[in-house]
Amino acid sequence: MAAVSRIIVIASIALALSSAVGLYLIAQGTSTLEAKAAAHERAIETLKRDIAVLRAERAHLARPDRIEPLARRMGLAPPRPAQLRETDTSSPMQGTTARAGAR
Repeated sequence: MAAVSRIIVIASIALALSSAVGLYLIAQGTSTLEAKAAAHERAIETLKRDIAVLRAERAHLARPDRIEPLARRMGLAPPRPAQLRETDTSSPMQGTTARAGAR
């Protein structure tokens, strides 16, 4: 009977130690994942700020009062009515001219 209780005690100690090691590894993994998530969140915030700056720069550069004098110096003029044509809105490429103009 003493041998059985000794085996139970040894098994209990081994189970406790393996549980402690397992919990430690899980805690380390969680800590690593939290650090990565925080780094990703900081990168996202930085990218959002960069996007806001780029949008502001694009808005500044796309102002007609800035573009018109530059275009005239290059010899460009607004299109004459004869240069314009109707577009077929039933085309699968519908809206591509609007998107190209927005860039």
